[in-house]
Amino acid sequence: MTQQSQSGGTPDATPGETPGAPGAVPGGNPPVWSSSHQQAVGPPGPGGFGPSGAGNSAWVTGGVTFAGILMVMNGIMAVLQGIAALSKDDVYAAVDDYVYKINLTGWGWILLVLGVVAALAGLGVLMGATWARLTGILLASLSMIVQFMFLPYAPIWGVIVIAIDFFVIWALAVYRPAGAVT
Repeated sequence: MTQQSQSGGTPDATPGETPGAPGAVPGGNPPVWSSSHQQAVGPPGPGGFGPSGAGNSAWVTGGVTFAGILMVMNGIMAVLQGIAALSKDDVYAAVDDYVYKINLTGWGWILLVLGVVAALAGLGVLMGATWARLTGILLASLSMIVQFMFLPYAPIWGVIVIAIDFFVIWALAVYRPAGAVT
């Protein structure tokens, strides 16, 4: 909070700040992007109390780390699922009349390639690469579609992976790394 000076009704500088210092604005208050304003919960404003938007909460930061781990694990599981579809046709139930007519060898290659790329993107997310976040959102979306199409072969597993992909998309979409332009 600022105090009004007695002479002209303009705000005084906050303690430790000089009005002419670099980054100071006319009237003496530091800019909102200064380190003194970078806190988890900001002062009440037009939206009331709540996150100031200046940083990520622990939930979001932990969520993106968890999403990266899930991407690596989903990728490894998709590779194993693809290998199983390629190696033996009797691992999955035979589906004769289905809208998406792709044989198990085709599904095996799709899952294998998608799994390798998803695992690599998950490692990139864990290392903090921006390209990996965007790629992860795209791959999780693609994985949702593929698992939906693969539902007759593995219905319970497909629904679980779709739910995990939904979380991954959310976690990667809400994360804003430090220095990102919003």
